[in-house]
Amino acid sequence: MKEVKAFAPATVANVACGFDILGFAVDSPGDEIEMKLVDKPGIVIKDITGDGGRLSRNPRENTATVSVYQFLEKIGAEKAGIEVTLHKKMPFGSGLGSSSASTVAGAFAVNALFDNPLTSEELLPFAMEGERVACGAAHADNVAPALYGGFVLVRSYDPLDVVRLNVPEELCCAVVHPHIEVSTKDARNILRGEIPLVDAVRQWGNVGGLIAGLEQENYDLIGRSLQDVIVEPIRSMLIPGFDEVKRAAVYAGSMGTAISGSGPSVFSLCRGLDKAERIANAKVEAFKAIGIDSDKFVSKVNKVGPKIIY
Repeated sequence: MKEVKAFAPATVANVACGFDILGFAVDSPGDEIEMKLVDKPGIVIKDITGDGGRLSRNPRENTATVSVYQFLEKIGAEKAGIEVTLHKKMPFGSGLGSSSASTVAGAFAVNALFDNPLTSEELLPFAMEGERVACGAAHADNVAPALYGGFVLVRSYDPLDVVRLNVPEELCCAVVHPHIEVSTKDARNILRGEIPLVDAVRQWGNVGGLIAGLEQENYDLIGRSLQDVIVEPIRSMLIPGFDEVKRAAVYAGSMGTAISGSGPSVFSLCRGLDKAERIANAKVEAFKAIGIDSDKFVSKVNKVGPKIIY
């Protein structure tokens, strides 16, 4: 029977100033999925590793397989038999797009299993439905960069309009995930429903500056634009030692440091992998100083997105 194994990467959503509209992919961590065609019709989740029993084995309720149902319906293969094994290699509630990595891995793998009849753009709505199962809303700021690779802008949801942005060659990311968990739902519920116009204007300027900086490969402009005056002041209260960690990153050479997604992971952008390693180490030590262990992930911005392992 035909079989594939796919990897989909973690992502950094919001990117400081771009709440719900900006995101980019990193090299690690990420999720892996094994998928093979079988004779018996229907989708079966054979096994899930790395989840500690937290994820549903019901394929209609698991983010990795919801996108598979959507795909099969699209190509008219609803009676296909597929066996799935999901390997969760990302922490839950990390702010690194764990559910997005699973749903993108599923969509990408089943497309490969059927010899790639659909483009990444056609797969995106299916992956977004998997995200809806995970968090209640079909957001694209994690799934789009996980599927496309690189930096993306979600210009509109209705109609869906996702724009790929330029990625400067030396742009690198240092992510540190402290060993605490922040619920996406809780992190969203504490946000204000309305914001002052003066804050909105500053945020719009930073979004425009960040996109211009990426397109012009102007690292100084990118750094100046990595400021969030709306969400970070509120969400940072959920991350112990955030201000100290951010200062440590700045002293180590970060162009800009902010919360990844809804947190608690903290990302920094910089120029060059050596500097990214120093920044990551500084953030790990800052968390350690207040008694919190953490993991670090250092890479260039991942321009490829998901990939087939075999």
